[in-house]
Amino acid sequence: MQKNLLYFWMMFLLPFLVFSQETPLEKSGFTRITSYDELTGYVKTLDEQSDILSLDIIGSTLQNRPVYALHFSKKGVGKDRSKLKVLFFAQQHGNEQSGKEGMLLLAKKLILPEFSHLFNHIDLVLIPQVNPDGSEVNQRRNGRHIDLNRNHLIMTEPETQALHMLFDRYLFEVTMDVHEYSPYSESWEKSGYRKNSDVTLGACTNINISPTLRTFANEQVLPRILEKLKQSGFSSFLYLPGGPPEISYLRQSTFDINDGRQSLGIQNTLSFIQEGMNGKDMFLENIEHRAKGQMSGMLDMLELVYEQATVIKKMVRRERKSMLSGLSSGATSIQMIHRSDGTMLQLPVYSYDLAKDTILVTDNFRPVVESLKEVDDPVAYLIPQDDSNLVNWLKNTGIAYGRFPKKKGVKFETYYIEKIDSIDFEGDWVIDPALAKQLTGHVDQSKYWYVPVRQLKGKMIIQALEPKSMLGLATYPQFAYLVKSASDYPVLRVVKKGKE
Repeated sequence: MQKNLLYFWMMFLLPFLVFSQETPLEKSGFTRITSYDELTGYVKTLDEQSDILSLDIIGSTLQNRPVYALHFSKKGVGKDRSKLKVLFFAQQHGNEQSGKEGMLLLAKKLILPEFSHLFNHIDLVLIPQVNPDGSEVNQRRNGRHIDLNRNHLIMTEPETQALHMLFDRYLFEVTMDVHEYSPYSESWEKSGYRKNSDVTLGACTNINISPTLRTFANEQVLPRILEKLKQSGFSSFLYLPGGPPEISYLRQSTFDINDGRQSLGIQNTLSFIQEGMNGKDMFLENIEHRAKGQMSGMLDMLELVYEQATVIKKMVRRERKSMLSGLSSGATSIQMIHRSDGTMLQLPVYSYDLAKDTILVTDNFRPVVESLKEVDDPVAYLIPQDDSNLVNWLKNTGIAYGRFPKKKGVKFETYYIEKIDSIDFEGDWVIDPALAKQLTGHVDQSKYWYVPVRQLKGKMIIQALEPKSMLGLATYPQFAYLVKSASDYPVLRVVKKGKE
């Protein structure tokens, strides 16, 4: 009788005991940022308390810190093919603490019985801290002083490699990359304003990503999440880098594919970025509100994709299939530009003069991305086997490659670099070589790796390997040797005969 009574009370109190498991930030009364060791202990405790959560180590940092992934699933992530697979990851930048803290708050909520219904339709993986080495010293970059959120194309760092290996394992349909933005700058202060939204959100902008997915994100997802955030007491707006308007234009973020959002979006994933507002000290200031705002945005996104799980899963599957069937018979944009469509932007800001929030109206807003140059998709590229740099890039990115297959009806194209000009890319200057494309005769296929473009990373491959691409490998110092004036480009194109 006593045992039965004890069991009853344990079952009754268990949800409340779980709920009382405060995050390290909460335990400190929101006065101390969660350390790596505290995060490790906390996620292991959550794992022990919940059958729906399992802990995974996806990789290790340069300073030998494991990177943790929290799997939320009733059967195991990816085991039930009907489930929508969702990936959220935070703190690529070590001095952006609120994403990690918000994700730990979210994890605590998700093991409660009241949220178990979410996992009837979705499998979720949370990575609270991609960059623990940077976080421990509150610096933006990782242990090798590399910006991880500019590393998703060249993939030299173990943290980005681990993230993409995880993505390749499950092929998530929805992803969110969680960051912080700082509104405090000298140029904005001189203008008399600063951006002042607690949470900002953005979708993909690279025009090689499915227009269907981009339209769905911008019209069906972002407005609803922004409104939900406001209802929860957090000011919100679109994520718009740039400005102040009298100095530089505002835009809906970069179209580059070297960041977390676009590098996954280019594989026709419904991919988002969330940027909470950082504190002025870039660390602890206002951390409770910041962390809860981040958590609220993530939870709102989870609930929305749960409601739309079947629609999203079918849409992503269809758009990925369409991309794969169209590769090598379509075209890819390799140079783009931000354009105005005449929209007068009403940007919520804080006025230093008025000492309150107000609206800044400007026409220096470029919400449209247009193509400047396209290339016909090849069947494949040929990578010199003796170029260890390129071969390591293939391995690190998980691109499928191999020996040249027996193929008929193909020919080989080479580029000759006549000279190297430059082109404006979002305020920076990158190379813009003048090329002469020509057919080549015999190719010793035993000296090349064959890289087909008809794979999920196909659009990324094309943008990376075309020498005139403003997003290409050759724009990075490690690969600058690929493009030299008055020389042949070492990567060959395999195209169908009869196709110019």
